[in-house]
Amino acid sequence: MPHLSACRYGKDNIRVYKVMKDEKTGFQTVVEMTVCVLLEGEIESSYTEADNSVVVPTDTMKQTTYITAKQNPVHPPELFASILADHFTTTYKHISTAHVKVITHRWTRMEFDGQPHPHSFLRDGSETRNVNAVSHKNKGITVKSAIAGLLVLKSTGSAFHGFVQDEFTILQPTNDRILSTEVDCAWEWSTFPTVKDVQDAVPKFDDTWDAARGITLKTFATDSSASVQNTMYKMCEQILAKAPNVDAVDYSLPNKHYFEIDLSWHKGLKNTGKDAEVYAPQSNPNGLIHCTVRRDGK
Repeated sequence: MPHLSACRYGKDNIRVYKVMKDEKTGFQTVVEMTVCVLLEGEIESSYTEADNSVVVPTDTMKQTTYITAKQNPVHPPELFASILADHFTTTYKHISTAHVKVITHRWTRMEFDGQPHPHSFLRDGSETRNVNAVSHKNKGITVKSAIAGLLVLKSTGSAFHGFVQDEFTILQPTNDRILSTEVDCAWEWSTFPTVKDVQDAVPKFDDTWDAARGITLKTFATDSSASVQNTMYKMCEQILAKAPNVDAVDYSLPNKHYFEIDLSWHKGLKNTGKDAEVYAPQSNPNGLIHCTVRRDGK
């Protein structure tokens, strides 16, 4: 006899934009987010018995997101996501778990002649600041912060050799190669008992995001990389050392390959090895490397 083993539902791709106006200075600050809300709880009968009495409409989730954004801070996103998730588990007795994902899109203030413009911004990259907050009824709030879509490249300072070679291997060892990746880095905070505890931690969220981004960029640029695996492990170690309230850090780094082009067929033109200058960027297939580094005892 089949049975419903798991279920959750909600509203995805809720687009939210908020402008904060400082009447004294005339400056405005903007935040644009994409929000996803998913709920779990005593909702099985809506699937198995067509019982809609347990369904909080997904449109209600959307409207709640708008109202919560109006009545509460939307920055840092860790706080906004926690407030929104907590609303659903405290408002509805039959909802046991609320998942809220917030993607914050980049709007960087324009500057002219060294002076910030009061109300003009530019989208200077596809990088986003992401948060996943999960409110568990009477069990606290788990929060995971992330950097996503940060595209980086260095033209030298990366090697790859000493790997397994057998009858299936044509890849040649190298002491110097282009290294490029799109950084997805996330860190998991120790569980917060209440929203008040999340509010108390607000200063740490921006500081840790800045530190994680800075560590990622500096380590990527300065490490004489023996492999993506080793470089990403070094990044995780440093973030854990910098942020004592973080339990674990994980990275997902795809290799963005740039292949040498052999042009020797054209009048003996040298463009490989030490003479390589022109490369062919590759879209796929690509290497993909993951790791999670967890603090001892967590």
